[in-house]
Amino acid sequence: MTIKLNLLVGGPQELWPQSLLDNRIQGDWIGIDRGNLRLIKLGIDPLVAIGDFDSMSDDELAIVKEHVTDIRQSIPEKDDTDTQLGLLVALNEFHADQIDIYGATGGRIDHFLANLWLVLEPRFRKNAPKIRMIDRQNTISFYLPGNYQITKEVDKKYLAFVPLTPVTNLTLNDEKYRLTNFTANRPISFASNEFVGEVGHFSFDSGVVCVIQSKDWQ
Repeated sequence: MTIKLNLLVGGPQELWPQSLLDNRIQGDWIGIDRGNLRLIKLGIDPLVAIGDFDSMSDDELAIVKEHVTDIRQSIPEKDDTDTQLGLLVALNEFHADQIDIYGATGGRIDHFLANLWLVLEPRFRKNAPKIRMIDRQNTISFYLPGNYQITKEVDKKYLAFVPLTPVTNLTLNDEKYRLTNFTANRPISFASNEFVGEVGHFSFDSGVVCVIQSKDWQ
């Protein structure tokens, strides 16, 4: 059985997808810091609440404690971010096969970059394909070397391929703008590509590639 977990980080609520606003996302949740309070307001009690909770008042933290039995309170001065701690719990304790992270984009750019690049850490890298980051406009997925078929999301128009590390032989077989055996020595965004039909294929031989399906703000 596939184990799917969702993480809610404290990014801006206006960037949430409508499915989260409507509480239509399947699977259990891990709350990250203020994300716990937002989940509870949606009627969702997280399996685990993680964070230093320094952005909450005492009354707000009391609400979280009423709804969540497993609370992992960290100190603000720590090596790992709360998102990293949540991801470790999802992978090592729940052995999740799919982890969708919400609230990880927007707001402070330093926080977004920390979230985007966490898949490059040695402890997370092998699990990068299990992780997605989702917001109102984007679905961000991560891939290790191989051959892949991807399916177009019905509400997304654009497709981007973003080598996060040096990559070799990146090939976009049947997208609108094709690429053959491209070697990238630095991070680069092949942005504003598109599907031709409902599926696309790509491959590469080394490195880590981020694939983003996106749409314009509406």
